[in-house]
Amino acid sequence: MGFIKEFKDFAVKGNVLDLAVGVIIGAAFGKIVSSLVEDIITPAVLGPALKAAGLEDLSKLTIAGTAIKYGNFLSQVISFAIVAFVLFLIIKGANNLKKKEVAAPAPPAPPTKEEILLSEIRDLLKARA
Repeated sequence: MGFIKEFKDFAVKGNVLDLAVGVIIGAAFGKIVSSLVEDIITPAVLGPALKAAGLEDLSKLTIAGTAIKYGNFLSQVISFAIVAFVLFLIIKGANNLKKKEVAAPAPPAPPTKEEILLSEIRDLLKARA
């Protein structure tokens, strides 16, 4: 019974759930980026260059006489660059939010008992004089 309880405690922790959500969202985001690169950026940006080279898509870019398709590799590099840039922007924004939260100054510490006693003694001495 102890093993099942330990596993339940582990699986329900916030970090595990956050990681699971992150992986699922990451997979969906990867598909969006792939579509963006293959369906929008490649035709718009590389389309004229591919037509000038007599090619219709990146997958037809190969090294002559081999089966090496460096066009697919270029597509994946573009996808990676976009994902890395977007993640950089997200992390930068999160770090800016954390800095704003940390920037709030801490309230001053209350006076200690000794300081209170010393101020009372000072006040009494001032009243006598």
